[in-house]
Order: sequence, then structure tokens, then C-alpha cells
Amino acid sequence: MYIYILLAFITLQAFALEISIDSAKDNFTKYSTLIITDQTPFVCQSLKDNFHATKEVICAFSKKPSQPIPMLQNNFFKVNSFSKKDTFFLSIKPFYKMQLIADIFDLSKDDTVFTADVKIARRWTIVGYKEKFSLIKKEEKPQIAINFPFFLDKDKLPFVGSLDLTGNPVRIKKVEDVTQYLKIKNFFIKKRYEDALDMINTVLERYPNTLFKSELTFYKIKIYTKMKDYDNVIALAKEFLREYSSDENIPEVLALVANAYGKLGQNSDADYFFDRLFSEHKGNVYAQWGYIYKGEMLEDSGGNREAIKYYKKALYETKNLEVAAAAAYHLTEVLLDNSPTKASKYAMKIIKAKPGFLMQNLKESMKIMNRFADAGEYKTAAAIADALLHAMGPTYDEYEELLKDKALWLAKTADKKAALAALESYIKKFPDGDYIKAVETEKDALFFENDERNASTKLAEYDKLIKEYAGDVIAQRALYEKAKLLLQEKRYADVLALKEQLKELDEDKFSDVNAIIKKAAVGLMESSLEKKNCKNVLVIANDYNITLWENWDDGIYTCAMKGGDFRLSKSIAAKHLKSKKINERKKWLYRYLKIDFETGNYSEVVDVAKDLIALIDKPKTSPYKDVYRYLFDAYARLGDNENMIKVMAKIEEIFGVDYKDIDRYVAMIALGDERKDDNMIIKYASKVMQIQKRSGSYIQSPYVEFSLYAAYMNKNDYNSALKVIRSLDTLKLSKNDRARQKYLLGMVLDKLWRDEEAQKAYNAAIKADPNSAWAKLAKSALEI
Repeated sequence: MYIYILLAFITLQAFALEISIDSAKDNFTKYSTLIITDQTPFVCQSLKDNFHATKEVICAFSKKPSQPIPMLQNNFFKVNSFSKKDTFFLSIKPFYKMQLIADIFDLSKDDTVFTADVKIARRWTIVGYKEKFSLIKKEEKPQIAINFPFFLDKDKLPFVGSLDLTGNPVRIKKVEDVTQYLKIKNFFIKKRYEDALDMINTVLERYPNTLFKSELTFYKIKIYTKMKDYDNVIALAKEFLREYSSDENIPEVLALVANAYGKLGQNSDADYFFDRLFSEHKGNVYAQWGYIYKGEMLEDSGGNREAIKYYKKALYETKNLEVAAAAAYHLTEVLLDNSPTKASKYAMKIIKAKPGFLMQNLKESMKIMNRFADAGEYKTAAAIADALLHAMGPTYDEYEELLKDKALWLAKTADKKAALAALESYIKKFPDGDYIKAVETEKDALFFENDERNASTKLAEYDKLIKEYAGDVIAQRALYEKAKLLLQEKRYADVLALKEQLKELDEDKFSDVNAIIKKAAVGLMESSLEKKNCKNVLVIANDYNITLWENWDDGIYTCAMKGGDFRLSKSIAAKHLKSKKINERKKWLYRYLKIDFETGNYSEVVDVAKDLIALIDKPKTSPYKDVYRYLFDAYARLGDNENMIKVMAKIEEIFGVDYKDIDRYVAMIALGDERKDDNMIIKYASKVMQIQKRSGSYIQSPYVEFSLYAAYMNKNDYNSALKVIRSLDTLKLSKNDRARQKYLLGMVLDKLWRDEEAQKAYNAAIKADPNSAWAKLAKSALEI
């Protein structure tokens, strides 16, 4: 069996409950196990579907968890929890198949196991799988079968332990130098170099043949390097290179001894080891450190140009962040005096890749930071300060000054948003700090250029500045900015409330104050029109000397119409009825007739409609083509039947068969009925039926069907009448209308000599509404 674990278990503890989910493969078949364990035995039960497959497992616990358990899920299970009264439940649902197994045996302790069908246990396992799973076999056992226990102890294999290459047992004796070696490594990591050196000497004295001799020598070289004892570095490195020439630490030792010679000013000896390092271990990370060490040696000798080459070589060849950071750091230092912009590029590389590196050289980093600020590279200086702040925390003595410097430097850059955040961070952390006044003054000046904060926050700051700096230009600027922001936020009434204060501002510094006030007045007028507050519009126009130009008439007309003020809307429309602009005249004629129609002035609707129609060249595409509908409706209300017929022909030509005209078609049906014109009834009733069928809305039924049926019957077109009356079979009708429909159906079937079907229709009419007049007519028809 080949098993590959895919997912480490997830453990969740609540009181003594533990839930773990594992996923694995068996012979390339994925499966998952869900194990539920509690110190107290609990119940788990499988719920089966109609095919005897487990659709859910419910486990019940007598205690509730102290914290809610989140939903757990993988590719096989979904686990949810819930509580009812004092009982806590887990619900496990499968995505495929699953099987519940009670674990009542501890195979690490129990030598005997047997099949046990229990309802309660401390540990339950649920196995999830897709279709078939070879590790689970379900065999039906006869009721009379004996459940023999299975004994494990006889199957235990003898334990031998580790063997050497010849097959003999390996006897490992605890070695003290292992413990000491681990302590030395720990001392080195903690920079306890003296303690590490003392312990190395002790170990070498007690265990001269220790297996860690090369490692201990190597650590002594590293420790002496850290202690800048370069003579000892050189002596031990030569010994190491002679005794352990194949050791994996050779590249680092070559780098350290070359560096040691360089620090002692013995450049020719250093070059020998540098050459070995670069030629024998090209591409090794310590060869790249060697480039940095050689750059330092050249820089100390005045060869800055050559030093830069080696630093760049280290930077661009390495994939190690420590090497890259160190190389960039050296490039920053050497370039800063003459090329601060280039130096900034390398400093930013450190900040982006390994900002913590700056903290390793705090004093030097702060010197470099201040040099960047002196050179006007404020963004870089602030970035270094930010990196140091994140590394050190507020307990450092340098923290407050660094936070102040970062904020003030950012204020000198274009990144005002970051500057504001830094200034506010200082104020929040050091409200009584040594630099609070300088920071607050910078913030007050900076705020006016910040566009990212929400309006309510800005307005609160403006109010604060107006109050704190009353009589000062800062307060005047705050008032001015507040008015502009209120105007931007369309809070026109609030701007106008500041009218008197704004007029007191210095006109030379704030020359557009009157324009702001006028824009606010116009804006308030527009918003009042949108809200249909026409009275308010007129008040504003009067108070602020704003003339209501004709371009306002549209809004006023709309406002008046929606508010039901037809007098005002009609007076506005009347001003434009003689406009020289044809399009304007058509628009206002159309609006005027709408007002007349709403007020029941139908005779004037007819006159205005005729004037408008005379101006319309292409009725089908005109935005005012509804004038024909208004004209038809006016004629209908005036009882002018002849003109109704004429206008209806135009409506059909322009709009075709349109749902909007369904009521007008019904009016034509009524007119046809009044004039005993079956052709008119058939024409418009057919249109109504067509529209209703297309729209699925039958609001004019069954009136239109009964009218069309009668017209066809009058013309002896019984087949068409039959089709129409049968179309009502699928519609929901009242009892009386259903009785009428079935009676009429019987009548037309009689006309077609389909007596048997006619009798069925008459009986259906009687059944639909026995007490209706249509039922009585049906009974009479049956008796004939």
C-alpha cells in the first residue's frame, strides 16, 4: 500500500474536544480521515439515505465549547456546529461517501481487538472517499457468527535498533561535546562572542579528538572576525585551510582571511586569497561577500571608483538578500557625497529588499539618513527613518526624533498623504513631545493640500483651525477652503450661511469669493428645481439678483407639472408658443396641450394639436408623435366620432399595432358597436387580441372576444366566430362570463351542424353558473 500524506492535520480545541482532518492517497486513490476525540465519551450516529449511504453524521456532547467553533471543510467533508438547549452538536456531511468507525482500542497499548458495534466512545473516525476504497470492506456476517478477538501480541516483531554497514548493532554513547557545540552555536547567534570563545577552548582542551574540531576552529575564525582580532583570524584561517582543505566552509574562510589582510593594510596578501576565492569558488555566496570585502579594501586605499565596481558586482550577481543589502549600503555611502540621486537608488534597494539591514548599523544608518536630508533627498531620508522606526519600536531613545524627522521630511515631498499620516502619528504618540509645535504647525499648513480625507473630517479640521487661529491668515484660509469644500459637496445652503463671513475675507488673497457665493446660489436654485421647490427658486433669484433665464423654464415647467400647479406651468409654456425657433415652439406646444388635456380643456387640445401637427415633418420619427394620441383622446371625450376615425388611421400609420393604443382600439370597438359597423369591430378587436396574445396580458378580455364573436356571427363567418370564442377556454373567467362563453360556443356549433359538441357546450354553460341567464338560455337551447 502506497500512502502519501497531502495535508497536515488541523487541530481545533474547545473544552476537551479535538478535531483533526488528514488527507492521503492509497494506491493513487485520494481519501480523507476526520478524527473527533474528547476526554468524555460521546455519541455519534450515521444518518442514511434511501440507498443506505451515509448522508450525515451527528455527534452530541454534554458540554458547550467556551468559544464558537468555525466551519471546517476539505474536499471530502463539511463540518458545522450548533447547540440546542444544553447540548452541543457537530454535523458532518460528505461531498462523496463516508463511513463512521468507533475507535475503542488503543493499538499502542491493547494487544487484543474485536469487532465492536458501540453507540458511545471517546474517539470516532470518519473516512471520506469518492467511490470505492480498498482499505474499507463491508462484509455481511450471519447472525449466529462468533466474534473471535484478534490477538496482536503474537504478531509483534523483535526490535533491533540501528545497524552499521556490516549489520552489527550501533551503540551510541552520549557525547558531551555535542551539547557544548550546540551551546557555542547559540552563543554565537546571541553575539556572546567571549562566552563562545571560552567554551570552544574548553571543549578543545577536554576533547582534543572531538568530531567537531573543524567546526570549532571555523567558529573561532568567525568570532575573531566579529571581535576584529584580525591577526588571530589569519593564523587560524591558515591552519584551517591546511588541515581541512575539502571542508564545505573553505569559501567563507577564504573570504574572512582576505578581509583580515585587507583590514591590516596587507593588500598584496589579501589579493592572493581574494584571487583564490574568486577563481576557485566563483558564484558562491562568500565569493560575493569577497567582492564587498575587496571593495572596502580599495575604498580604504582611496580607490573609490574601483570599489564601486566590486560593490556593483556583488549587488548584481548575488541572489542573497544580506549580500545585496550590504553591497547597496556601501554604494550608498560611497556615492552620497557626489551623486546623492544615484545613492538614493541604492538606499531604496535596501529598504525594499531588506529594511532590517539598516538596523544592524543604526548609528551609521542615521548618519547616512541625515546626509540624504542635507542633500535634499527627503523621500529617501524619510524612507530610511521609516525602516528604522519599524525595526526599533517606540522604546528606543531615537524613536521620537526619527518619527518627527520622517514627518517633516515627507512634508517637503509631493507625497502629502504620507506626510499627513506621519504628522498625525507623531501627534498621537507624543501629544506632549519635544517637537509637537513644529509638527502641528506643519500639519496645519499641509492640511489644505490633502485631498484624500473624507469631507466630514476635513470640515471638522477647518472648524478647528478657524477657532484656534482666529484673526490669522490660517483661519481665513480655513474658512475659504471650507466654503469651497461645501460647494464641492453641493451643500449650497451651508455656503450661503457663510456669506457675510466670506465677504470679510481679504479680496486680494481670496478674489473668487463672490463667484463662490453666486455658484452656491445657482446650485441651490438648481437643487430646489430638482426637488420641485419652485417657491424657493424664486426667493433665491430675488435675494441674489439671479435672473431666471429661459433655460430655467424647463425645470420650472417640470416642477409645476409634477406639483399639479397647472396655472404656473401653463404660463411658462405660453411664453414659448410663438418662439422663432421651430424646435422650441414644437416642444412648448406639446407641453401646452398636455396641460390642457390634464385640465380637461379638450377643445383647446384640438386647436394646439393641429398647430403642432402642422410643424411636424416626419411624424414617425418625431419626439412629439404622441400628439396624435392626445388628439384622438380629445376627440373621444368630445364625442367627435368622425375625427376619431381619421386620427386613428394616422395612429395606426405612425405606431402600427402598439400596446399603448389598446384602450383606443377598444374605443373604436365601442364606436363600431354603436354604429353597427362589424368591419370596424373585427378590425380593432383583432388588433386587441393580437396585442394581448403578444404581451400575455388579457385586461380587455372577454369583452373584446365577445364583441369580435358577435361581429363574425353577424357576417355568418361561423368558423372565425368559433375560433374566437374557443380562445377564451384558456383564460380565467368569472362564472357568469364562462357560462356566456359556453352558451355562445354552443350557438356557433349549432350553426355549423355540430349538434353533439353544441350540447356539450350548453351543458358546460349550465354547469359554469346554473343561476345565470346564460344557463337558462342553454337549457332552452337543449330543449329545442
